[in-house]
Amino acid sequence: MMSLAAANKKRPKYLNLTALLFEIRLPLAGWVSILHRISGALMFVATLWLLFMLDRSLASAREFEFVRHYLGLVPVKLALLVLIWAYCHHFCAGIRFLLLETQRGWDKPTARLTSIIVLVAGLALTALFGAKLW
Repeated sequence: MMSLAAANKKRPKYLNLTALLFEIRLPLAGWVSILHRISGALMFVATLWLLFMLDRSLASAREFEFVRHYLGLVPVKLALLVLIWAYCHHFCAGIRFLLLETQRGWDKPTARLTSIIVLVAGLALTALFGAKLW
């Protein structure tokens, strides 16, 4: 049975989204980790869309032209740009996590530096490949 002192103990109230986004200060390495998970989930979900477009483009010449027109639409290009970012970030963060598995970059300054490198490299690669998209 729980004692009265344990029942009246004040608990932290960091369970809402506002607190998670604006009150808790997550380190940069934590943001890289969360974005790595988000980018992986995004790529997993987008696989169905990409496979559908591949299937349609290979069905016939008419379907290929339809997919080509579809890929020229601005919202579709923006969605593909997000997927390019997801792949680039996931790739760069994955290399960082592989290095962490080999016991490299555990100290705080190195972890912060590699986090910055991952974010900058992911955005730079997105800009490079995204320029080909437009």
